[in-house]
Amino acid sequence: MLRGAALRVTRPRVAVLNAVHAHPHADTDSIIGAVRRELPKVSHQAVYNSLHALTAAGLVRRIQPAGSVARYESRVGDNHHHVVCRSCGLVADVDCAAGEAPCLTASDDNGFSIDEAEVVYWGQCPACSTADNS
Repeated sequence: MLRGAALRVTRPRVAVLNAVHAHPHADTDSIIGAVRRELPKVSHQAVYNSLHALTAAGLVRRIQPAGSVARYESRVGDNHHHVVCRSCGLVADVDCAAGEAPCLTASDDNGFSIDEAEVVYWGQCPACSTADNS
């Protein structure tokens, strides 16, 4: 994947890519922890640099729901959306929205050539909903 994206293959990049694939929607601290299990001496900066390079190359996607830290995922290129639990912060993938509301066609594109719509659904995950009803 790295070579295909014209990136040098380095141990930190491979470890970061593996961590993002293994932990969808992980924040930077979680990724650092996962990478350090494989490469104990890797620096924060090496992980940040790897995340930046992988994101710029389109191998990972950076998302940041309102009020949340940045998170990274390996599902790229399909313009999917997310659902976020207001209680615990769990993030899950949602395939593209369908139907009438919310609409995904801008009423006025202001001359832009729109290529992506970002939708974030908010609510409570099953575990938090169950806990609140107990």
